Amino acid sequence: MKHLTRRTGCLLLGALGIGLAAVEAAAQAYPARPVRVIVPFSPGGAADVPARIMAPEMSKALGQQVVIENRPGAGSTIGTEVAAKSAPDGYTVLLVSNTHVINASLYKKLPYDPVNDFTPVLQFATSPNVLVVHPSLPVRSVKELVALAKAKPGQIDYASSGNGSSQHLFTALFTSLAGVKMNHVPYKGSGQARADLLAGHVPVGVPGIASVINDVRGGRLRALAVTSAKRSPQLLEVPTIAEGGVKGYAADQWLGFLAPAKTPKEAIAKLNEAAEKVLSQSALQKQFQNIGAQAAYLAPEEFGALVRSELPKWGKVVQTVGLRVE
Repeated sequence: MKHLTRRTGCLLLGALGIGLAAVEAAAQAYPARPVRVIVPFSPGGAADVPARIMAPEMSKALGQQVVIENRPGAGSTIGTEVAAKSAPDGYTVLLVSNTHVINASLYKKLPYDPVNDFTPVLQFATSPNVLVVHPSLPVRSVKELVALAKAKPGQIDYASSGNGSSQHLFTALFTSLAGVKMNHVPYKGSGQARADLLAGHVPVGVPGIASVINDVRGGRLRALAVTSAKRSPQLLEVPTIAEGGVKGYAADQWLGFLAPAKTPKEAIAKLNEAAEKVLSQSALQKQFQNIGAQAAYLAPEEFGALVRSELPKWGKVVQTVGLRVE
């Protein structure tokens, strides 16, 4: 009997050892299959383009394919909800921008918690938006646009990539500080907004610089100003909105990755390590610069702190401007 008990105990210990070894091997093997990056914006937009530059390099660094999956709509909340409810196994990552924190104040109720339902991975880029007009609009400066908008209150349309998007809020902040009224025309993504800007159907927009820099350089759109506090290295000839006469205006778009809450620390560490390695490459930095973005690395803890600090900042803007989406 004692022999059987001893034997049973050995078998249990052996099984436990094998189980622990398997768990350890599984952890070490991450990633064992492709990693999807949910981009809650439409293809070709200011957030999508940098993510697509990152993806192939991340694939090389991880040894597994990194796949971009666009889930646009409802100011990025559709794709974000999908990510929040995905398995926390390290194989789903969410691309986020300022919109992620803006939505916390803009929407009456969200189907996820922007902080507690996610684990920060890193920030990887920053980029200004740019105030552009169709060449048919007879303005060549911020002051001229403000003057025209004051002469025609509520008659000038501006495009955005959707209610609650950074384009929406950056423009609303502009109209608030400039003391003008313009008509908001929301689209289901940057691609559609850009198309109607280029066609002249909507004459004004504040898209991400990455999505329209080639249109500006090609003369298809006229850049009046950038939204950042300092001029963009890619458009040094274009002043800031503050320089254009709207004092106190400054807004940058940041981009980063979040994972579902409770994603294993080992997976977060490997994703972070791969991204940091990729961001150090001069070739990638140049690719970012070509589209008006800057590689800007923040570790998980730092990025998490940024997300939390941005909540009250944009909450105040939403309240001041009086925006609300049901």
